[in-house]
Amino acid sequence: MINKEECLQLIANQRTDEIVVTTMGMTVPWGKISTHPLDYASVGSAMGHAADFALGIALAKPDKKVIVLNGDGSMLMCLGTLATITALNTPPPNYLLFVCDNGTYEVTGNQPVPVGAGDFSWTMIAKGVGFQQVYEFDNADELKAALPKIWNETGPIFVSLKIEEAYEPPPDRWGGFPYPYLQESLAESTHKLKQALAG
Repeated sequence: MINKEECLQLIANQRTDEIVVTTMGMTVPWGKISTHPLDYASVGSAMGHAADFALGIALAKPDKKVIVLNGDGSMLMCLGTLATITALNTPPPNYLLFVCDNGTYEVTGNQPVPVGAGDFSWTMIAKGVGFQQVYEFDNADELKAALPKIWNETGPIFVSLKIEEAYEPPPDRWGGFPYPYLQESLAESTHKLKQALAG
């Protein structure tokens, strides 16, 4: 298993000017290491929709790589997004989706996610819906070595990250978090991202 903060730092080290959409248990840890104007916290409404929100951005801005830092619980809430991505006539080549899998709904108290008899596989699901580039990591050194290659591949790309259980508080926009992208409303944050992409 990979420590979540270490995992996110490896991704941040790779990042240049890509759009990064975070949600739930990824939002606060990402805010601790990045203040980039193209960071977007998909929290405050529409729980589980970070991946499809990012898909819309990737389709609208094909010249910008879009990175999604999703959780396993959030991905389960909108699982159909994976099939939507690959069913498009031209799936977005600029779309890179990380699913950080710790087996729980972390920000609501670490209730276990429903994974059947324990043989649930994110990579099997991703391949089953048609993703051609699919990866899984449970070791930080292996992730670090592979990230440069993954980052430059043609998407859409699906990466399952097996991370340790953690204890993040709910990442709301009014909870006093000292991170810029959680200090404004969802509407304001969306407007700022739109302005940044128009510039």
